[in-house]
Amino acid sequence: MTTRSDRTPRDVLALYQQAMVAGSADDLAGLYAVDAVHEFPFRAPGFPARFHGREEVRTGYHNAWDASPVRLAEVGDVVVHEAADPEVIVAEWRGTGTVGPDGRPFEASGLLMFRVRGGEIVEMRDYMDVFGTFHAIGRLKDMVAAMDAPAAS
Repeated sequence: MTTRSDRTPRDVLALYQQAMVAGSADDLAGLYAVDAVHEFPFRAPGFPARFHGREEVRTGYHNAWDASPVRLAEVGDVVVHEAADPEVIVAEWRGTGTVGPDGRPFEASGLLMFRVRGGEIVEMRDYMDVFGTFHAIGRLKDMVAAMDAPAAS
């Protein structure tokens, strides 16, 4: 039986994907170190550039998933790239699911780079296809409008 501290980055990736499909912000947050950093380099309007710590991950994903019409059904086409640093892996993925009450098909892809230490995520860079996601949920025009809006001073 694998203990928390024995989990490899690949073990954590599998648990991460399970939490995403289950839509469980609590399970997802449980994979992070207390002081972990989760960054979103390809940021969507209204979404933070990063979460600092396990509790921000938990709250941020609860809020995002509660507000989203997307229901992820599967994560597939996963390709893992090993890094020279044994704590780090990069994983390509494609998620499929449905949007809204009519159940329109949904597909998004992304790339995750994360560092796992002591069986917990300590650093994550989440490169999700935000344009594709906003298009799939019918909000691409909102995203473009937000990007065109003048920056607050």
